[in-house]
Amino acid sequence: MRSASVALAILLTTSLSAQTADEIIAKYVQTVGGMERIQAVKSLRRTGKFTGGSGFEAVVSQENKRPSFVREEFRLQGLIGITAYDGKTGWKIEPWDGKKDIEALGEEELKGIIEDSDFDGPLVNYREKGNKVEFAGMDQVDGTEAYKLKITLADGDVRNYYLDADYYVPIKIETKRMIRGAEREYETVLGDYKQVNGWYLPFSSTSNV
Repeated sequence: MRSASVALAILLTTSLSAQTADEIIAKYVQTVGGMERIQAVKSLRRTGKFTGGSGFEAVVSQENKRPSFVREEFRLQGLIGITAYDGKTGWKIEPWDGKKDIEALGEEELKGIIEDSDFDGPLVNYREKGNKVEFAGMDQVDGTEAYKLKITLADGDVRNYYLDADYYVPIKIETKRMIRGAEREYETVLGDYKQVNGWYLPFSSTSNV
């Protein structure tokens, strides 16, 4: 009898978690403007600053265009490094050692920029993208109560999204990536949400390794 009760409890918990994840995502989509307004945005440009360990700074930018085009630039001391993906192939220009020719992306680089090409992010229409989302309980981000969603991407990589429990917007993302054969963990903190063509997007994004 006890085994049956335990099994039933596990079944109910699993069902509730799946339902809760979908409810959280639905509220997130509604909060930031709704699916129609999100998909009405056809191109998006972000700019920011990269600060290196030795104190040097570079200007970074990312331009996305539907369905899966992306171009990323890294500007340092008058030189511009470019990484791009057109939905099929990826390439780069790295002028740091006097190189000017276009080079094909390596396997790890291509995997990373394909993730960056996801215009709406991994939560929107996650099933159609082959992603799996699980509700992983409640947590706190700098004192703010947050829903934790574990996202397993179609390629097997895992991200943890923390959504503000009051506003249902992502405030922190944890990402694991393989860089030159070594696993690296990244933490991105999001904030200062503002409206862009009816879609609320974070204007503050700070990433650390």
